[in-house]
Amino acid sequence: MAEKQLATWRVDPVENQILQKKFEVTKPDAAKANYQANEEIRKKRLNQKRNTPTSKSQRASRGGVLRYPYQALTAHTDYLQIDIVEYKSVKQSSGSLISNPSSGNRRIQGSKVVGSTRPRGLATKALLNTGTILLPVPNSVQDGNSVDYGSSKLGSLQATAATGIRNLMDADFTKGGTKYVDDVTGAIKNAANQFNEGVGGGEKAADLLKKQLTTQAVGMLGGNITVDQLMARENGEVFNPNMELLFNGPTLRNFKFSYKMMPRSEQEAEQVRLIIRSFKSNMAVKTKAAAGQGGSFFLKTPNVFNLRYRTGNQDHPFLHKFKQCFLTDISVNYTGEASHMTYADGTPVSMVMDLTFKELEPIYDVDYEDESAVGF
Repeated sequence: MAEKQLATWRVDPVENQILQKKFEVTKPDAAKANYQANEEIRKKRLNQKRNTPTSKSQRASRGGVLRYPYQALTAHTDYLQIDIVEYKSVKQSSGSLISNPSSGNRRIQGSKVVGSTRPRGLATKALLNTGTILLPVPNSVQDGNSVDYGSSKLGSLQATAATGIRNLMDADFTKGGTKYVDDVTGAIKNAANQFNEGVGGGEKAADLLKKQLTTQAVGMLGGNITVDQLMARENGEVFNPNMELLFNGPTLRNFKFSYKMMPRSEQEAEQVRLIIRSFKSNMAVKTKAAAGQGGSFFLKTPNVFNLRYRTGNQDHPFLHKFKQCFLTDISVNYTGEASHMTYADGTPVSMVMDLTFKELEPIYDVDYEDESAVGF
């Protein structure tokens, strides 16, 4: 059997010499050895590729468009567009472990057009890591924004003590000596004066001290009574709690959608099946091992969903906007008419799909700089 010739080998000596100089090979034996070494590496890589199991997550993302109902959209059709996007962590999206409210990283950017609105061209397989699902505008369209507040109490005694401690901390110890002692003494005197004025004089202050000692003594005997309770029983008065409503922080919005789906054709039934499967598979937790990154000790965040109300190929001019969402819950009732009825191929006649989405970040004032529609 004839030996396989090298790619840089020519029968003509002159041509061979030119090629050897071009590839910096001065001896045919060296070129042959170089070729054989590269061939071994190529075969080894090919074998490794053949022997490596291919998981679902290693396959390329599978996009496309799924739609219910099946009929074509028009330029005036209102619908809910849901785009599937792979999750990016806070650091991946902002370059920091802390998100910047002004960055808008979780806002849905751009105006993705879904392409042809005709039935042909719709996806024939479930979506994976990307793609678009088109659903009708639900019968109940509403949004709700809320901010978390909580009542706070700061008793007069605590307020006086806090002020005195703060004044002590403000004393300049670097001055040292008599000056520092004077600052501390002055802070204590000011706190005592405020307390006396607040309770109505030294006699009242002494009475409060007695009540405090009394409650402590009762507590040592297993009782449970406060100074306020003693004052209320004796004088019908309590300390002013100085109650005020204080801001605790923002909240995250939830959105719930319910769809009753009744397929009227084989094509529409297949779209319904693929829609349900796509929602379930893209909200599922990812394993790092399946993603080809090794290690079974860790899990990866599921995909996120970009929701937008649309009219034709434009964002809806009035309805509210969304930030990126996780699909936190999906439930499907395959007996939508309260009884089990199917077509010949097993497709249920009526189904109810409930979806719950939750936004990844709160709504901030800077989100309303865009004047379009009603905002978020």
